[in-house]
Amino acid sequence: MNHEKVAQDVLNALHGRDNIQAAAHCATRLRLVVKDESKIDQAALDEHPDVKGTFKTNGQYQIIIGPGDVDKVYDALIRQAGLPDMTKEDVNQESSGSKGNIFMQFIKVLSDIFVPIIPALVAGGLLMALNNVLTAEHLFTAKSIVELYPGLTDIAAFINTMSAAPFIFLPILIGFSATKRFGGNPYLGAAMAMIMVHPALTNGYVVAAAAASGKLAYWNIFGLHIAQAGYQGQVIPVLAVSFILAKLEQFFHKRISKAFDFTFTPMLAIILTGFLTFLFVGPVMRNVSDGLTTGIMWLYNTTGPVGTLVFGTFYSAIVVTGLHQSFPAIETTLLANIAKTGGSFIFPIASMANIAQGAACLAVFFITKNQKQRGLASSSSISALLGITEPAIFGVNLKLKYPFVCAMIASGIASIFIGLFHVLAVSMGPASVIGFICIRSQSIFPFLLSGLISFVIAFAATFVYGKRTMAVEAAAVGEGVAADEDAVSDQDKPQVSDEIIYASAAGKPVSLKEVNDKVFSSEFMGKGAAIIPENGKIFAPCDGLLTVAYPSHHAYGLRTASGAEILIHIGIDTVNLKGQHFESSVEQNQFIKKGQKLCTFDLEKIKALGYDPTIITVVTNTAEYASVERISHKHVTPGSPLIAVTGK
Repeated sequence: MNHEKVAQDVLNALHGRDNIQAAAHCATRLRLVVKDESKIDQAALDEHPDVKGTFKTNGQYQIIIGPGDVDKVYDALIRQAGLPDMTKEDVNQESSGSKGNIFMQFIKVLSDIFVPIIPALVAGGLLMALNNVLTAEHLFTAKSIVELYPGLTDIAAFINTMSAAPFIFLPILIGFSATKRFGGNPYLGAAMAMIMVHPALTNGYVVAAAAASGKLAYWNIFGLHIAQAGYQGQVIPVLAVSFILAKLEQFFHKRISKAFDFTFTPMLAIILTGFLTFLFVGPVMRNVSDGLTTGIMWLYNTTGPVGTLVFGTFYSAIVVTGLHQSFPAIETTLLANIAKTGGSFIFPIASMANIAQGAACLAVFFITKNQKQRGLASSSSISALLGITEPAIFGVNLKLKYPFVCAMIASGIASIFIGLFHVLAVSMGPASVIGFICIRSQSIFPFLLSGLISFVIAFAATFVYGKRTMAVEAAAVGEGVAADEDAVSDQDKPQVSDEIIYASAAGKPVSLKEVNDKVFSSEFMGKGAAIIPENGKIFAPCDGLLTVAYPSHHAYGLRTASGAEILIHIGIDTVNLKGQHFESSVEQNQFIKKGQKLCTFDLEKIKALGYDPTIITVVTNTAEYASVERISHKHVTPGSPLIAVTGK
């Protein structure tokens, strides 16, 4: 790679120095804050042979270059543009502090609060779906499964108890996550939320009925009558209370001497927040929450199929803007009040959109002659059909434009049937082809029918339009000749061979798709595996040349004699530590043997600083292999077989 030329090409595509506000890099990509994204020549970056992909997240425009090259391209870029050398953390602050982006910052806050608790809600939701399968009548026969097999009754009851817990104690989950996000002690947030759902209070689901019948109890405090009302199933009141608690805690931390801070700050923060909660904040926010829920359901019930058509058509466009990150807050509110709402209409519509994007991406796989695009489409389409659409949307459909539009149209048409049949979800789960497990039993068939409609229309429209477009382009520019030239260049590349890549650390192996980093989880950088480490020792996964050894010691690149190019990335965002708590045992361009120590790191200190320590192993030249597969284990030690690569 000619790093100087790549940097110049990137600079030109970004519309020059004046359009770049800040720049930094991590182990795989350039991280940029751009002043005007409309000036970016996206086509030039998409077609550039040394640019592996681009995407926007959290106010940053990121360009994927790859390990071993990104630092050199970055150095050339800042030299050519006259930019100051900045860290990733500097760029994060620059992007989060961008003016004119208050609404997106608010969406980011909601995302930060709700994304961490989604696994608990999904677990409860899927258990709820399983309970529905066991207890629903007319699902398989006129009677439910538990009626046909009474021995399963207690099993269903047991599952129902577990499924309800995350929603009954939802305020505690939100209190913990929100208080942490607002800068307070998350355990104080959980404690405050526990107070709000205390069993001695009138249950939040029957507060209105208790007040209407005169059975609602009150405290008499300094002459003020304060309702003893609980907040089970509430979202907005807990968010407001968590914010107040965090700010009060910060206030007292600054004003109470260290000798008394540990003892008195938590008590003062809790008692003042509790008083404000039950006197004023809670009742007001409960009314706001009830009004929002009522308004959303009124809009859904009033607009019916027309509303679902509009929402379904533009759902994928909303995903592109990032506004969909606010939906978990709305969906959680709908599910927490399921007796009133009947369920969530967002989930089935999201499923239609995801299915459509996956189908359109799959159609691209069948019509394109571009091998790079074909490889990306094959994996991205499956991912989208299972609910993860970012690789398909950003890697394939948006670049070609027409697959994205065809998918939008298909999603809108399918969503008409969602509205007509009043399809609602009773739990959270994967918004995809398997999303039927989260749909109330009487709506499962309409959901599957709508999904089929979405898939067929998106695939057919993309395939027909794409074939016609390719025929026109081939006639105009001689695409067939270009394709033949590409094939020749592919044949000239050295062939890789079969190989086993071994674990670099001890711990629990997990799928790369579970990693909390979009670039790795979407397999933009290639396929591989991850390990949740149990200690801080990293070893070489095989023999080879150490092509990359970052000064921060958080990432290493290795090329084996058989042709595998391997990236070992220690932790998420640990580049910010600038080598602190890491100690390297090797140097770049050194030949190393399998099992040789690469580095050590202080696992506990890194976790205490809030960093995810997951160790990621990626085969960055995945496209050159017939297959790259993770070898399944419950536990691995250094030297355990982790990844199998198969040459073409």
